Amino acid sequence: MPRVVILRLGHRPERDKRITTHVGLTARALGAEGMLLASNDKGIKNAIEDVAERWGGKFYVENDVSWKGEIKKWKEQGGKVCHLSMYGINLPDATEEIKGCEKLMIVVGAEKVPSEIYDLADWNVAVGNQPHSEVAAVALTMDRIAQEEPLKKEFGDAELTIVPMECGKRVIDNKKRE
Repeated sequence: MPRVVILRLGHRPERDKRITTHVGLTARALGAEGMLLASNDKGIKNAIEDVAERWGGKFYVENDVSWKGEIKKWKEQGGKVCHLSMYGINLPDATEEIKGCEKLMIVVGAEKVPSEIYDLADWNVAVGNQPHSEVAAVALTMDRIAQEEPLKKEFGDAELTIVPMECGKRVIDNKKRE
């Protein structure tokens, strides 16, 4: 899978806390290295980084970034940009090409996305041609571009680890084992 970072646009702190948190948590769980939040919400940053600390892995959130500046910097460093939406080429038609890049910024919006995004993106990808959740769009895209099985990803340095079981639940507290 390419090195992936999420750029979240249009986050409205009073309205989008749960969705933006879930975008970040989903991206983390499926292998992204971080999320850039083009809004000022330190609570989102703290909540997601707290999960990463307890459940393992490296995942960062940069708060209050300039989306144009981040896209420009990413592209200058050789990265590609994939804007997820319900407009554009269908995800299955873009998957193989996207898999081939080394650095990928996945852009997801909340409210109306600035039209400039469509021009800046290397791919405008329709994750279905119907209104949908940006959480689902990130999950489907990350699953499709993964080289390995992302749903079985194990995170090192976790305080807590879930043990897969057919019935019931088992969580290991790795701090108690030390």
